Amino acid sequence: MRKYIVSIVGRPNVGKSTLFNRLCKKRIAIVDFEAGVTRDRKYEDVEWNGKVFKMVDTGGIVFDSNEAIDKMIKHQAVLAIEESDLILFLVDAQTGATDIDVEIARMLYPHRDSVMIVANKVDNDKHEWELYDFLQLGFGDPFPISASQGRNTGNFLDELLKFIPNTSDIDPEAEVQEITKIAVVGKPNVGKSSIVNRMLGSEKLIVDNIPGTTRDSIDTMFRFNGKDYILIDTAGLRRKTKIHYGVEYFSSMRTIDSVDRCNTVVLVLTADEPISMQDIKIASYAKRNNKEIMVVFNKWDLVEKDTHTTKKFIEDLHYQMPFLQFAPVQFMSAKTGQRINRVIEQIVQIEEESTKRISTSELNQFMEKVVEHRPPTHPSGKHVRIYYITQAAVKPPTFIFFCNKPSLIIENYRRYLHNQIREMFAFEGVSIKMIFKGRKTDELDELK
Repeated sequence: MRKYIVSIVGRPNVGKSTLFNRLCKKRIAIVDFEAGVTRDRKYEDVEWNGKVFKMVDTGGIVFDSNEAIDKMIKHQAVLAIEESDLILFLVDAQTGATDIDVEIARMLYPHRDSVMIVANKVDNDKHEWELYDFLQLGFGDPFPISASQGRNTGNFLDELLKFIPNTSDIDPEAEVQEITKIAVVGKPNVGKSSIVNRMLGSEKLIVDNIPGTTRDSIDTMFRFNGKDYILIDTAGLRRKTKIHYGVEYFSSMRTIDSVDRCNTVVLVLTADEPISMQDIKIASYAKRNNKEIMVVFNKWDLVEKDTHTTKKFIEDLHYQMPFLQFAPVQFMSAKTGQRINRVIEQIVQIEEESTKRISTSELNQFMEKVVEHRPPTHPSGKHVRIYYITQAAVKPPTFIFFCNKPSLIIENYRRYLHNQIREMFAFEGVSIKMIFKGRKTDELDELK
């Protein structure tokens, strides 16, 4: 049974994202004193009194604007209204009803049975006396709250649940199936949102040729071959010297957070520009954190090609990022849709590789041949011995090497073992974790 969807709509700077963060009990939406920070829809589960529903944050609606971004924000809000079971029409109690509020009320009137008007910034009893002004909007008495202070939000949630009495109960015994999360990352204006839209098959995200259009990280679920996935479209990364405190700072932190909480990182590069230091840094961060990784060269339609073009791009990638030689590479065009299906299929293959298990007997047969071909040595001349190997976990595949002393396994030999595992068992697109364990429990060393 799908969760009820509750959307927050209103004009800019009435506190929609502040309320969204308050109800979700975490700082997800970017909040700033600059009006119009939220641009795309943002989804998150909210739990109250044993009930769960899906909350949607939207951008501020404006009318009579010729700015393309304003038109797209309004379009996103309209989509949220259409898919919602309940609409929270948020207004500013300290400002009173404005012309824009009246226009939004007209837009919401066809959905009036599903609208709850909420007056934000009611920081004290005095402001509650000013709420009569909102009766002209046609949705009855507004419910007074202060999202920033948390004033009256508990009573507000109790009232909200009355609108959706059939919200499904949380079943603590229910088995939760982990859904693979895919973070689409890269520097600004490489086409991340366009790629996500192609994968989803709809224009769920705002796409613009303005660098940095996406500021928040947007989570969107989609199904492929009978399995659910979550796509995270992240804000474009900028060089630290170009990041000022405020919205851009939190956007960069949101990108890092998206990599932290995803399973698979899709690093988007643009075929018509050289690889940048930002690209290398985010790829390195993903690798250090044992993420599944694939590389996508977008705007492939802009490149003049011959029989060696693809090979040259891959060679340049591996030259600048030698630590990504395990990552598959796809060339595509989000503009034309060229090879988008191969990108999705590659993600599925990586997911399968990340859950692959190798039996202990097969691993030790492999280990015996590897050691016979090149036994481990140490410059001190001390005796080095690896007893056996076993796979302890998946996602990422984790291998434990039992040896006489972990410190005797030098870095070059660890890389040799890592390369041999990949050569024998592939694990394409998957980071491998290696642990070297001695006879004593305190003799433990890790290689990621």
